Amino acid sequence: MEQKRKTRTWCGFLLLLVLLAVFLIWNLFAGSVQLSASQIGQILLGGGDDLTQERIIMQIRLPRMASALILGGALSVSGYLLQTFFHNPIAGPFVLGISSGAKLAVSIAMIVFLSRGVRSSSALLISAAFIGAMLSMGLILLISQRVNQMSLLVVCGVMIGYICSALTDFLVTFADDSNIVNLHNWSLGSFSGSSWDDIAVIVVVVITVSACVFAISKPLSAFQLGEPYAKSVGVNVARFRVVLVLLASMLSACVTAFAGPVSFVGIAVPHLVKSALKSSKPIRVIPACFLGGAIFCAGCDLIARTLFSPVELSISAVTAIFGAPVVIALMLKKRVR
Repeated sequence: MEQKRKTRTWCGFLLLLVLLAVFLIWNLFAGSVQLSASQIGQILLGGGDDLTQERIIMQIRLPRMASALILGGALSVSGYLLQTFFHNPIAGPFVLGISSGAKLAVSIAMIVFLSRGVRSSSALLISAAFIGAMLSMGLILLISQRVNQMSLLVVCGVMIGYICSALTDFLVTFADDSNIVNLHNWSLGSFSGSSWDDIAVIVVVVITVSACVFAISKPLSAFQLGEPYAKSVGVNVARFRVVLVLLASMLSACVTAFAGPVSFVGIAVPHLVKSALKSSKPIRVIPACFLGGAIFCAGCDLIARTLFSPVELSISAVTAIFGAPVVIALMLKKRVR
């Protein structure tokens, strides 16, 4: 039985790596400007002689693809942590309003600084998003102490999300500066516009936090079996809950700061990964969630930018189309009340 489970896990990871390679190649080739394999190969090796083609690959497609892969993985891991924290399969940063809180905080920060002629840095965006995410998370934690039904908690999270989104829309609508008005496109969610400087910050933050998540796999596994069991094996539950909240909020904040709110990835991907692996062990699920989220967002971003080219869809619209049915199936299967 154990051998069969190991074989299934290895096959699952192999499939994820194959899909990742497929979407990497597909994202490089797909676009309004058609490039051959030899042209892309020369550009990647530094031998391209067409500056326009080189800019398309090196400054547009590659940074965007890297952003989708890394932030998609981060969002999926964040959703997995929140599901573990609340012991609820439909908990996620978007559904609980955490992403919307981060979006509101980033919008306020950008409006304040841009109106004074100060360019907002990556550190500022992440800090503002983290503060917004933590405030929303704190409100959700307060509400969770007053309601017994998890479905009511989800409804409250959705309402918090609507309130934050409405406030963000008010701020964007009445902004005077043309740069601030462009916040509307960011508030819909998109991986476009990523630069290599942004990617460097994203890599440092996401990889560091994800490594910390992987490092707590053992106590996380004990926490999944219930707080009494976790206490019996020496886990400081109160401190561990704080760590889970901080790590999940940081990952969600990083995604929101650079890509805006991205819906349903944090719910759908962890569920699909656990169903495919037939396992809920964190040491297996965490890296699989990261790969699954990367693949999911890369595929959805590919659809968003090519389906109605040159018109581009928001990434949240595409992820909702594929992610929402998974959430509905979860609610019907688990009979969440």
